Amino acid sequence: MPQMNRNQRNAAWQAANQWRARAAQSQPTGLMGSLKLLLTWLAFGVLMVVGVVFGLFFLLIGWAMMPFVRHKMKKRMEQMRADQAQDIGGGYAEPQSRQPPQDALEGSFEVKEQTSRD
Repeated sequence: MPQMNRNQRNAAWQAANQWRARAAQSQPTGLMGSLKLLLTWLAFGVLMVVGVVFGLFFLLIGWAMMPFVRHKMKKRMEQMRADQAQDIGGGYAEPQSRQPPQDALEGSFEVKEQTSRD
């Protein structure tokens, strides 16, 4: 008996008993309740199957698209490398006009020599 009194005072135990009582009341009774429960489980199963089929379909589509995406990314990387490449002037192409760097100062400058003062 002391064990039962201790369990009855426990809030979690009381909540579990209340939940168990509500679950027992909500169980289907009669043919209509059983039919409703069966249809609910069938609908849930059909939705699960449809979800799995859609998931597999999109997975296969993703796998089928991978080579095309890889090819496109490879071409894009080649284009980026070609855009960043510098001409070393070893080919037969006409040399392009050299332009100064954008951060260089333009104009004429004169360097003055320092005279030493003794």
